[in-house]
Amino acid sequence: MTTPVEPPRTPGIKGWLLRDLPYAAMLVLAVGGIVLTSFRGATYYYWMTLAPVYALISIVSGWPKLDTGAERMKLVLTQALHWLAFLGAMWLMFLPEVRGVVNDNSTALTLLILLALGTFVAGVHAGVWRICAVGVFLAASVPAVAWIQESAVLLLVGVLLLAVVGFAFWWMWRRESKRL
Repeated sequence: MTTPVEPPRTPGIKGWLLRDLPYAAMLVLAVGGIVLTSFRGATYYYWMTLAPVYALISIVSGWPKLDTGAERMKLVLTQALHWLAFLGAMWLMFLPEVRGVVNDNSTALTLLILLALGTFVAGVHAGVWRICAVGVFLAASVPAVAWIQESAVLLLVGVLLLAVVGFAFWWMWRRESKRL
């Protein structure tokens, strides 16, 4: 197998968009799924749509790194089977028997863990380090998401307290500046 030659990089924002936007979209879509699942309950269709989108990004990202049609077909087949397995695991999380014993926060965290693992392994199969990095970032965010879900009321009170204190200082500063 010959080593493919990297295409020349496009400078500026256009180059960044072409190169990194799919991976940023993967992160945004995952966070969106967490938010939806945490606040709206089970979001079956969202998560079931997310896997094919991730599969497509993985295939498109790995495609230019391969030379032959056989290698590309192997990439497509590997990614399809990989993400079908992920869809199956997600489907199990949404079964009524599982939903009866797992709350929405647990479902969101479990889906994030599955997505992190699935994304990392998809990046390995596709040979795309940026997809692996997205998987690692998703895995690293699991404890933060759990803490935020557990501490949502505390965070809300803290933000409100900061807003009230900030408003009080602003109001006193404005009042003082009018006296001078």
